[in-house]
Amino acid sequence: MKLSKILPFVLLAASCNIGVAQNNKKSSKTLPTKKVKVIDSIKVTQFTDDLPSTVVATKLKDSLVYNLQDIAVAREKDSLWLKEIYKSDLFDDIYNSVVNQNYEKVEYTELPTELLKKRLKELDARTPFKVEYNEALESVIKQYLKNRRGSLQRLMGLSEYYFPMFEAELDKHHLPLELKYLAVIESALNPQARSRVGATGLWQFMFATGKMFGLDVSSYVDERSDPIMATEAACKYLKSLNESFNDWDLALAAYNSGPGNVSKAIRRSGGKTNYWNLRSYLPRETAGYVPAFLATMYIFEYAKEHGFEKQPSRIPYVATDTIKIKRQITLEQVAKLTNLDMEELQFLNPSYKLGIIPVVKDENYVLRLPITAVGTFVNNEEAIYAFVEQESEETDKAAPELYEQPSKIRYRVKSGDFLGKIATKYGVGVNQIKQWNGLRNSNVKVGQSLIIYPRSTGQEIASNSPVKSNATSEKTYTVRNGDSLWSISQKFPGVSVQNIKKWNDISGTNLKPGTTLKIHKG
Repeated sequence: MKLSKILPFVLLAASCNIGVAQNNKKSSKTLPTKKVKVIDSIKVTQFTDDLPSTVVATKLKDSLVYNLQDIAVAREKDSLWLKEIYKSDLFDDIYNSVVNQNYEKVEYTELPTELLKKRLKELDARTPFKVEYNEALESVIKQYLKNRRGSLQRLMGLSEYYFPMFEAELDKHHLPLELKYLAVIESALNPQARSRVGATGLWQFMFATGKMFGLDVSSYVDERSDPIMATEAACKYLKSLNESFNDWDLALAAYNSGPGNVSKAIRRSGGKTNYWNLRSYLPRETAGYVPAFLATMYIFEYAKEHGFEKQPSRIPYVATDTIKIKRQITLEQVAKLTNLDMEELQFLNPSYKLGIIPVVKDENYVLRLPITAVGTFVNNEEAIYAFVEQESEETDKAAPELYEQPSKIRYRVKSGDFLGKIATKYGVGVNQIKQWNGLRNSNVKVGQSLIIYPRSTGQEIASNSPVKSNATSEKTYTVRNGDSLWSISQKFPGVSVQNIKKWNDISGTNLKPGTTLKIHKG
């Protein structure tokens, strides 16, 4: 039996048995250890202490029926939870509420004006922000409570994962913990959110600003989408803005529109430095930015009083940890080896644009996993990398079949579709579909047309496909307008830019439309 067939199941089995054994031990006792080796392509796991001394995959299978059922149910709940609260429509909802905010009087009898004034005064006493009552702020708060309860409830669910991380970093930089609410306004707590002007991540850094604060972007990784790195960069930026304006309301306005626009507004107003007196001189989005922040802060702080239910995160941040990767690996491979859903891995590792964790000199790229899966990965690291290596070799051997596919198809979105489902159907990544179609987020509509370059779907080859086969199983690709070595390599699993350059004796990166490239040598 091939290693690639048995290894994922055995790793899962080993993990489950370890968990059972640990639960039955007293806390003072040494935890069991295990040795891993590969024999004739079958992984054999040896356990010490009171676990079986030698467990072969076929025997493990029989002992795991009930555990696997429990795991399947839990995983299904996690997957549904992630799909529900991590929808990209939250980002559009938040953005539109800030940009298109009106300040008309709202009837909301559940929150009398006098009660709101009292609570805002209490909130003002415990925060460095100027939380003062005015009719505009009252309008925003009541609009949110009346019209956006569903979105707010979902955001509160996401906050259970992100807020502990934010608070730790804000405290480290001696900043107000209430700044955590800024990420709700910026990105709807979506680390892959992308604005219309290209700002990206939880804290919505533009490319140049991100670079200034140490956030790099490459073909594989966008550090603006790394929750920890982006939060640290945001803390540094916010701290510098507050030092410049000596006022947190103005610092927030500058974070949104840039310090130049705030300084210009101060000059145009005749030197006024109170945000509420400057609003008419600021860009429309910035004029609604601080009211949205304060309204969000109020609602989160008084969530219980307004009937919002606490939603514990199914994946608490404190219940995750990172592993330094020693060999390039894909999230898809990690999912196979740890029995985790792709949605969960993408949620925990949002900065990897193509679902690939590269190994690059002087870079510290890590894989974040639930703690329950970290032990399995670390204890079986040697076998895991052997599996990855073998899978890569098998992909190369299967190349003639995999490469014979249409250059692209057009897919019409159906009711019930979402990008993750479509990506799985065609064996591609969500981020690839977004890149191919210029999507800012993962939100798709019924009837929408998507361009997809499928990996292997069994569909009929398009007659105009640029991929051709000959009698010797050598595959070729005809370069089209807009093609690059990178974009071409992404259409073929297991093929790198270096492969294409080597097979075609190419030294540079320039390509001419109509050029025929060798894609795989039979």
